[in-house]
Amino acid sequence: MRKKIVAGNWKMNTTLQEGVALAQGLKEALAGKKVNCDVVVCTPFISVASVVEAVKGSVIGVGAENCADHDKGAYTGEVSASMVASTGAKYVILGHSERRQYYGETNEMLTTKVGLALENGLTPIFCVGEVKEERENGTFKAVIEGQMKALYGLSKEDFSKLVIAYEPVWAIGTGLTATSDQAEEVHAFIRESIAKVYGKEVAEETSILYGGSCKGSNAPELFAQPDIDGGLIGGAALKVDTFMPIIEAWK
Repeated sequence: MRKKIVAGNWKMNTTLQEGVALAQGLKEALAGKKVNCDVVVCTPFISVASVVEAVKGSVIGVGAENCADHDKGAYTGEVSASMVASTGAKYVILGHSERRQYYGETNEMLTTKVGLALENGLTPIFCVGEVKEERENGTFKAVIEGQMKALYGLSKEDFSKLVIAYEPVWAIGTGLTATSDQAEEVHAFIRESIAKVYGKEVAEETSILYGGSCKGSNAPELFAQPDIDGGLIGGAALKVDTFMPIIEAWK
């Protein structure tokens, strides 16, 4: 059985104090509830250690939103996978479309980052997805397969430690959402791509999350699709009362 996961990506939002308050609020909202999925919050670097502390004793897992492609050294401003792991965090988002678009992250860099994350015991949430032009001109599957190739040098054992997130870039923060059928088509395609490299068993056990304007109103329909295993949530993860309905969409 592959894991069902709802992960929040806070992006460059929340001060340290706001982040701790949000984490504590989520912990309180989840207390005593039957939760049918893994719940993860990925926070800005400044908050990771404090949020780990704030959610102790709860079902909430914590991650960072990125890590460096070097382990240590003279790389001012960078934060390594070993530093992230030292906070007690268990996850790291890698390859987010904003990192690819604004900071020029390449497959080669991401292959290195994934390797370092795994070496340090972190679970990468690896993002793939197409922009509007690629969706419209029909090249989106080739684009996504090309992004997945950053992972295909991993051993079967290492690949099985990953979570994949499909984020149609045209549906992030735009108010547009892929229909459940569009999302399912790509999730099934990603699973087929994995199966070609690692076999059907690994593909069937890989959790693939949807990340593109997922909210409480559309989460039940998205999560009902056979190849959608949860969500990587942006804006709706910044308030307890908008994040909880997505978690509760897993009945």
